[in-house]
Amino acid sequence: MWPQRPAGQLAEIARGLYQRGWLDGTAGNLSVRIGSQALITASGRSKGELTPGDVVVVEAETGQRISGPKPSAETSIHAAIYKAFPDCGAVVHAHPPYATAVAAKAMAAGQNSVRFTDFEIIKGFGVADPSSLDVPLFTNWSDVPRIAAEVGERLDGSVPVLLIGHHGVTAWGPTLEIARNRVECIEALCRLHLLTN
Repeated sequence: MWPQRPAGQLAEIARGLYQRGWLDGTAGNLSVRIGSQALITASGRSKGELTPGDVVVVEAETGQRISGPKPSAETSIHAAIYKAFPDCGAVVHAHPPYATAVAAKAMAAGQNSVRFTDFEIIKGFGVADPSSLDVPLFTNWSDVPRIAAEVGERLDGSVPVLLIGHHGVTAWGPTLEIARNRVECIEALCRLHLLTN
């Protein structure tokens, strides 16, 4: 059985991102941690029309399904983040256009991170030095657990966001709202980056 309030939050925040065009079709996924478990959106469901039946209970740090329908294909990435950061309370993965474009361009250029400097919105990530932000970039392997393994190996906790080439953005934080805000911040930052480069 899934808790009412966290499942409702998942649906509400997913609907908002869907309405912005950042979770087209059945793309994207969101999760919230509850102790040693997490609720994550089910695979193949529109994020604009989530119901309680579209939420899966998994083990937070392994992604192993406990109950509910088939979990999102990116569950292993969420699990890698929960394992790396025990204080992480939520993860949001979306496909906002500017962040996805920046990730695609950086991947095509052979980069493994994207550096942003001097933009005020960097403060939205809660980093120690808001004058710059180095966001790690990962290859969009078709074998999603391979992405998750690389995420687990490379993340060092310096930034709460990552980009996946030709795919999108994943952000996390202590709450679902903060994780969502960080997705909004990286999208704004990527838009500014494209406008000024």
